[in-house]
Amino acid sequence: MKRVVFSLLAVLLCTPALPFAAGAEEPLTTYVIQKGDTLWGISGRFIHDPHYWPDLWANNPQVTNPHLIFPGQKVKVYRDRIEIEPVEVKKEAAPPAPQEAPAAGTADAAKDTVFTVSGGEGYLIEDKLRPAGMIISTHLNRQILGEDDIVYTDLGRTTGGKVGDRYSIFKKGSPISHPMTNQIVGYKVTPLGTLQIVELEDKVSKAIITKSYEEIGPGAYLMPYAEPLRAIALKSADRDLTGYIVETKSGNKAIASGDIAYLDLGKNQGLQVGNMVYVIRDVYPDPKFIDVPVGKLPSEVIGAMVVVDIGPSTSTALVVKSIDTIYRGDRVELIKSR
Repeated sequence: MKRVVFSLLAVLLCTPALPFAAGAEEPLTTYVIQKGDTLWGISGRFIHDPHYWPDLWANNPQVTNPHLIFPGQKVKVYRDRIEIEPVEVKKEAAPPAPQEAPAAGTADAAKDTVFTVSGGEGYLIEDKLRPAGMIISTHLNRQILGEDDIVYTDLGRTTGGKVGDRYSIFKKGSPISHPMTNQIVGYKVTPLGTLQIVELEDKVSKAIITKSYEEIGPGAYLMPYAEPLRAIALKSADRDLTGYIVETKSGNKAIASGDIAYLDLGKNQGLQVGNMVYVIRDVYPDPKFIDVPVGKLPSEVIGAMVVVDIGPSTSTALVVKSIDTIYRGDRVELIKSR
């Protein structure tokens, strides 16, 4: 697969501190950024791996604009990483020139970096949905419920229900069509919360809502409870993949850091939970300023996402970084560590 040419260059040079700082460990050396320095040159010179900067950018929410290098920043070089001390840029100082980056891949993700998920991120279900049960009524016929509220389900002794059993509550959305092919890729499943059965009859049961992510009401589906995976550790990619954002949890076309997206990549394509994928956007020249066709310009990385749940051919990803608005239909790429 053709490697993407990244134009985000100064990630390390704008990073105040990495999340895996080594406490009292002494740096091997300290370097002051000079005019003309580039991320490519500095990372290759000191850490002998010029390809690892995209992961560092994605893991540091302090970095808002990674396009610029500021002379005067101090670089602390350790055996396996680089830490950057922030520098105050004076108003009268001449602005640094934007840098251009050569083609770059990703290296091993920081082992100490984890991302926390709540269990309410949702997913796309690719086959026919078969719920275990349903909320059929509520205490006092309330239509909107939350934690500690009482509901009634169609789970009873004859259907295998037991007092103390826990279930996940969710709603099924409309079919999701692929933004490029218009083919149906699955149905959006949105977790609403969890409940526990407290009283049991032959065909029905009484339950209490133990957790709510969103408003819960009659007609919500139930599935056997599964403990949510709360800590997602980054996992190095072992292959190159290209896919698309096919839907968002919110249903909005535009998303940013902290939002959830659903991708058309899954286990069948070799994607794994913990992989980091990058949101890529093609850049085209303004035809008013060119005399002959030149095609598109080098692509840009505008965001990064960590895969937090995975299905056969779809996955759920948390947006951990964005420097521009991310849209449904944007291309994503998994890049093998070189």
